[in-house]
Amino acid sequence: MEQIKVLVVDDSALMRKIISDIFSADSRFAVVDTARDGIDALEKTIKLKPDLITLDVEMPRLDGLQTLKEIVRRHKVPVIMLSSLTKRGSHVTMEALSLGAVDFIAKPDKLSTEGRADLQAELLRKAAVAASLRVQVEPLQVVRAEMAIKPVLFRQQAVRAVAIGASTGGPRALEVILLSLPANLPAAVFVTQHMPPKFTLALAERLNKLSAIRIKEAEHGEPVQTGVVYLAPGNYHLEIAADRKIRLTQDPPVEHVRPSATVMMLSVASVYGKESVGVILTGMGKDGAAGMVEIKNCGGHTLAQDEASAVIFSMPKAAIQAGAVERVLPLAEIAKAVIALCGGSADGQGHGL
Repeated sequence: MEQIKVLVVDDSALMRKIISDIFSADSRFAVVDTARDGIDALEKTIKLKPDLITLDVEMPRLDGLQTLKEIVRRHKVPVIMLSSLTKRGSHVTMEALSLGAVDFIAKPDKLSTEGRADLQAELLRKAAVAASLRVQVEPLQVVRAEMAIKPVLFRQQAVRAVAIGASTGGPRALEVILLSLPANLPAAVFVTQHMPPKFTLALAERLNKLSAIRIKEAEHGEPVQTGVVYLAPGNYHLEIAADRKIRLTQDPPVEHVRPSATVMMLSVASVYGKESVGVILTGMGKDGAAGMVEIKNCGGHTLAQDEASAVIFSMPKAAIQAGAVERVLPLAEIAKAVIALCGGSADGQGHGL
């Protein structure tokens, strides 16, 4: 098997060595070089033509975001961002994912033996996947649709809750969907995006600034309201209690993840039954498939992102193979479908189902 050529970009000599050593110890990868800043990285990308780049968020001369824009636009090489666990680092990382980075890794606070082992496992797992992905080079250019700017007329409402699950490639997909939802959506929206703590808050804050509908990180015990998007915090399962209040738990991971889309969707199905919609988006693994089955079985509706628009099709494919999906749609059509299921339409003229 041909080795995956990796370019390691970081302004820290220590981090360049640690990351290079991790890749060098795995026969699937070959580190072709390292770079200490963005300008150095762009020059070496042209010269060495790597299959994968790991890119530090904060660097001198040319920062991570500017470097990423050039790599995605000119070279179409998959990029994994490495971010510090700071508020600024998490917000910049969310912007990087919107610009086309395929994934990110949070640098450990302390480079202990345990911290290095965790970094190694996550880096190698994500790098193996990222190197095989196509880069979404087109800018999102998400403009608030007419339906998101002006209230939509909703009639014959049949849906009270929308549950969305996503993983790799999810932040970009969520941006497309959530920015197209109107502020007066007569349903609550629950989102599980596989992401560590701090980064889910940064994602919610970024999307809320761009959207018409309110988007927030979910809080334990808060009452569920319509017209609000609740994002599961990193490392917590999101559930809805029988009294329709948010419940956050640290119960064991499901399908190796916490938060789990399946946990969230099972809860939505139990509380909302046929008044629920399940949506499964781009991502690795099969999280959400069992939850989508339950939503469908209780009379709710189910949608999945299609392969052509997904960064990685594993999660939608698993739900489809489980017989849980009513409709498979391009990413650009999912928000319209959700609005229609809630009794509205893209042109503002309400209609029944």
